[in-house]
Amino acid sequence: MLKRPGPEQTALEMVTLDQLVPADHLLRKIERVIDFSFIHDLTAPLYCPDNGRPPLDPTLMFKALFIGYLFGVRSERQLVREIEVNVAYRWFLRLKLTETVFDASTLSQNRRRRYDDTSVPQAIFDRIVEQAIRHGLVDGTVLYTDSTHLKANANKNRFDHAVVAKSRADYWEALDGAIEDDRAAHGKNPLKAKPRQPMEKQTKVSRTDPDAGYMVREGKPEGFFYLDHRTVDGRLGIITDTHATPANVHDSIVYLGRLDRQVERFGFQVGAVGLDAGYATAGIARGLEERAILGVTGYRNPTPPKPGMMRKSVFRYEAEHEGYRCPEGQLLAYATTERTGYRHYKSDPSICRDCPLLASCTSNANAQRTITRHVWQDERERADAHRLTAWGKAIYKRRKETVERSFADAKQLHGHRYARFRSVTRVACQCLIAAAAQNIKKIALALAPKPNLCPA
Repeated sequence: MLKRPGPEQTALEMVTLDQLVPADHLLRKIERVIDFSFIHDLTAPLYCPDNGRPPLDPTLMFKALFIGYLFGVRSERQLVREIEVNVAYRWFLRLKLTETVFDASTLSQNRRRRYDDTSVPQAIFDRIVEQAIRHGLVDGTVLYTDSTHLKANANKNRFDHAVVAKSRADYWEALDGAIEDDRAAHGKNPLKAKPRQPMEKQTKVSRTDPDAGYMVREGKPEGFFYLDHRTVDGRLGIITDTHATPANVHDSIVYLGRLDRQVERFGFQVGAVGLDAGYATAGIARGLEERAILGVTGYRNPTPPKPGMMRKSVFRYEAEHEGYRCPEGQLLAYATTERTGYRHYKSDPSICRDCPLLASCTSNANAQRTITRHVWQDERERADAHRLTAWGKAIYKRRKETVERSFADAKQLHGHRYARFRSVTRVACQCLIAAAAQNIKKIALALAPKPNLCPA
């Protein structure tokens, strides 16, 4: 006989919060292996020890933020609502079933008044990486680096045109010295000193979030974005570094400095790195060689010439003669080394005027062809050769299983497609907390007991 169910929501039951959380829940695995106690000591200097009202426990606050990133809850107000009704979240935060959950504004006010820079999120991220190292999940032998874009919280149609300073690469000071040495070796006078002013460029500046960079890249959406420059370890894909910049900062600009930070902070003995074609520059090749690190970078297709014109590749470089040999046998001799680090090799116009290939070689009014070569081109060619070796192919193949998968998980599962906040500092904090959450999940799953699939 069919009966109507009675109201059961008000029935009194004797249960504990621990009984309501499944034994295999992700948060149980995290609580079992991750030590969060360091957060209290880390943040203690930011609080008054003997005055004022009791604050929200910082350990609870950051664990709540981890929940938001772990389960892809983009809104902090929605996160508070989820904590109110989700017994697993309450269990993880050690909140009783009847205990009042903090207000969402508590998170925003703490961010505005107390955690207004990246120092605490960076320290928390580093401590999580150290725990992964102690568990033997990170060795730092092979590192993979790439960047992904996060859509800024800004309208792409509301902007002003402005002239801003260009970013300087980590290796530019060394490049200035290499240029002077190269000119001296070729008997050239030093370049005239110029005032140390950063180079400038005209760009669009958002009225909503001036820190965001206007991105215009082939195959990428156009608008205001940030870049998350991320490095992962080759063993299990644990994230070892994340750094946020405006989207108009090139990937190679900050790479060597962030690599040095990881070596110094975690004591990595880096043997090789896997990078995509965006990092295939002479400066990075030189920097990696100086650090005794083997760099494996993707193939970077050179800019093609105008239709009907000869490519630079048909000219053969002859180191013993310090010049390029053209298809007709003429040697293009060294002429000068410019400020950007390129040597110029020029042909003899009197020979070129009678050359049958002149029309396809140059459109110069003086019938002269110029070939450029970077002062660190030898290092670049040695780095490019690594990609063609068996071990280089194996390292490069692992990129899609490590850093590319890390970004895919971040976007698909952890709400990393959009910048939740405005300003590069707050977006950097978002990237650090999101990366720490991903690491926490990876550590917990890697150390969780494997189920016995074979019955006794």
